[in-house]
This record gives sequence, structure tokens and C-alpha cells, in this order.
Amino acid sequence: MPPTKLLVFGNPEGGTPVMLAAPSSAIDLPLKLLVWQDADGRTQLSYKDPRYLQDRHHLPPELVQNLGIAAL
Repeated sequence: MPPTKLLVFGNPEGGTPVMLAAPSSAIDLPLKLLVWQDADGRTQLSYKDPRYLQDRHHLPPELVQNLGIAAL
């Protein structure tokens, strides 16, 4: 397996209002960032875009700002 790291991060002040508004969002929180090496040796980043989470959990735009740190 190539080098791979999973970073898990969150902030209760940002995530709690999101989960209160849409309890289903707890399946995607805390946020995760996967750092991995592809077959060519390049480092890749994978994460769920906050807009995807907004659509998936029907979140109001003001709460998506709480997840903005994941918008690289």
C-alpha cells in the first residue's frame, strides 16, 4: 500500500450547529482529509467539498461556512 494518511479534524462550535440543523450530517462529521500517493508518486488530497455536504444534508448556506476550512 502506498503512503496514506487520514486526517480527522473538527470544531464543536462549527459542527454542532450543523448536526442540530441536519442530524444526518453526523455521518460526515468530523471532517476528514485523505493524503495519499498515486501510482506516479504524486501526493494527492481527497475530501468532501462543503457544497456536496450542503446538498447531501440540505444545509442552509450560513451553516456551510462552518465547514469552510475544508474548502481548499
